[in-house]
Amino acid sequence: MKKVLHTKERIIFTTVEIINELGIQGLSTREIAKGLNISEGTIFKHFNTKNEILLAVLDHYSQFDEDIIKTTELKNLNPKEAILYFVNAYAEYYENYQEITAITLCIEVFYNIEELSKKIYDIFTTRINFIEKKIHTGVEMNLIKEVEGIDNLAEIIHGTIIYKIIKWRINKFNFSIKEEVNNSIQSVLNNYFKS
Repeated sequence: MKKVLHTKERIIFTTVEIINELGIQGLSTREIAKGLNISEGTIFKHFNTKNEILLAVLDHYSQFDEDIIKTTELKNLNPKEAILYFVNAYAEYYENYQEITAITLCIEVFYNIEELSKKIYDIFTTRINFIEKKIHTGVEMNLIKEVEGIDNLAEIIHGTIIYKIIKWRINKFNFSIKEEVNNSIQSVLNNYFKS
């Protein structure tokens, strides 16, 4: 049983590596099998379809979402600190696992695949809803300035993270994404949160 789990995990990791190296258009079960030095038949012992593999990759991509959210609650952070902790946790994960950022850039493609669209929607809404919840808490606690555009703040934060991922990948990971994300999000939050 342990070997089966190990092979499944290897398939998931190899799929992420292939998407990172060749893009989603370069992904095939043949390419996965080649990367693992196994037969395609071995892959299909663990996954029925390529989309099932991609669903497992999305589970892998979002595996820390719940833990990160729970940790912000356990730490009893104020809304600004919670948002910073949240985005920095992802930035640190990405910095330590650069290949996984390729999945972020495939979200639109995955969303258009029927078997994957619900999972993509759930990942996206979980992350945005967390940020929106913290912003609304900040408003209720009178920690956020009365400014125009507050309703778009969660989207600005999320969009900034995606932009930083694109910039990081284009620049061949030659800077610290954690520092870039932290500095940018800190700057955005400073414009909205009271000192």
